[in-house]
Amino acid sequence: MITLVLRSLIVYSIVLFAVRIMGKRQIGDMQPFELVVTLIIADLACIPISDSTIPIVFGIVPLFTLVILHYVFTVLNRKSIFFRKLLNGRPIIVIDRDGINYNALKKLNMTLNDLTEGLRTAQCFNLNDVAFAIVETNGNISVLLKSSAQPVNNENMGIKGTDSLNIILINDGKLLYDNLEYLGLQEKNITKILEEENIKEIKDVLILSTDQTGELYLQEKYKPCKTIKKQLEMKTK
Repeated sequence: MITLVLRSLIVYSIVLFAVRIMGKRQIGDMQPFELVVTLIIADLACIPISDSTIPIVFGIVPLFTLVILHYVFTVLNRKSIFFRKLLNGRPIIVIDRDGINYNALKKLNMTLNDLTEGLRTAQCFNLNDVAFAIVETNGNISVLLKSSAQPVNNENMGIKGTDSLNIILINDGKLLYDNLEYLGLQEKNITKILEEENIKEIKDVLILSTDQTGELYLQEKYKPCKTIKKQLEMKTK
């Protein structure tokens, strides 16, 4: 009995250590590779506890292996756009100005019921109120409401709003070419903006994003952010 209690305490401590390393995320916020590692860790932890004939090291070694693997994947996920797409996929716009993108739904293996349920979870009960809806890499749906449906109703106050989606162009020193293509921009457009802000290289930029009104959000690594008003010739839906 004492042996069983000790084995349980050891495995519990190791699993707790592993979860702490993985970071504070709820199950619904995990990326695919994080969820897979979490499920396997939970399964492996049960083996040395439930079967006392199995040496405890047979449970500990795989657990530490998964912790190391998770760390490697996390670094790759942070440093490489290619591996980020490979491991997590990428956010997909399922509703835009043309309405529901049926091809995107099929690509995600989502039904209309899945979409409408996600919209209701995001406190949106009317499709007419949606300017953009995006399925994030963790499966959650992010919704941008039309200006007329914002909590403070601009339409009733006589204020003309814009339904503009904020899109990231540079993410941690990496150009997001898919987003450039979506906006109809080229790398030279971004290089010109950085030159005007006295930024020599793209790798020095933490984030650069824009909405379709031309307002840019720019922040260099280890420096304060700034907002830039600039007219960009964008070709979006």
